[in-house]
Amino acid sequence: MLIERPGLIVADRWQDYQLLDCGDGLKMEKWGPYTLVRPDPQIIWPRSGGAKKWEGWDGFYHRSESGGGQWEFRRPLPEHWTVRYGALTFRIHPTSFNHTGLFPEPAVNWDWCGARIKAARAAGRAVSVLNLFGYTGAASVAAAAAGASVCHVDAAEGMVKWCRENAVLSGLAEAPVRTITDDCLKFVRREIKRGRRYDAIIMDPPTYGRGSTGEMWKLEDHLWELLRECRQLLSDRPLFFLINAYTARLSPSVVLNLLAGLLPDAGGRIHGGEVGLPIRADAKILPCGIYGRWEADFA
Repeated sequence: MLIERPGLIVADRWQDYQLLDCGDGLKMEKWGPYTLVRPDPQIIWPRSGGAKKWEGWDGFYHRSESGGGQWEFRRPLPEHWTVRYGALTFRIHPTSFNHTGLFPEPAVNWDWCGARIKAARAAGRAVSVLNLFGYTGAASVAAAAAGASVCHVDAAEGMVKWCRENAVLSGLAEAPVRTITDDCLKFVRREIKRGRRYDAIIMDPPTYGRGSTGEMWKLEDHLWELLRECRQLLSDRPLFFLINAYTARLSPSVVLNLLAGLLPDAGGRIHGGEVGLPIRADAKILPCGIYGRWEADFA
């Protein structure tokens, strides 16, 4: 097995999204026609052009010192709107906890997954993908658009519904996308008992979480346990295994070590590193998380 040490990949193919500028703990982003300013604690460098350049925002999320925060809008915004990435369309909605319903930086991983699915389909293979902690389903929709059958799992019913909406918006209403509201670890164990197998697994595990019936998830305590169970779900000829993570507690090398320990005899290639977004104002890169990928030698 070839293990390649951390590198940086950048989601630089967006047209409906731009990271306009960063500084002083804030990022200014263009989501379709609307400009939003949101906090990001890792942005500890100053704004490149001063505060005046930031006056044209439509929405500003003010974080409270006691936790949480609230949006300030300079003009009425629609309840939701859409942005496109290639042939995919996603619903955007500023939530009460600072999110918009989409993380733009994993788009570079959607492209990577899609290319491997398309290559396998071109070779005559049917491809099944399991997406755990699937959030609003961007990776699930991207995999379905590439020709895979997808099982999307998240513990939050609202996120699962959002995934179905994104599939419809992307013209995939009839695509084989199965959406499940469940605790990911419990779901995986049931799939093992049912004898289900998947050719590829994608997961985006949170640092902390709570399952659909109150189960507690803690990354350091439960990630390896989940990975071990997922190994039993891989088909005889798996294509890839992708882990995304956003916690500062993990380095890319940790994720690579996990994949190497999980798939010691699988052959193929393991690689990983940081995922970033280009900052339009000054060509810096904003690191937005880490990833680890295992991919097979064959389609």
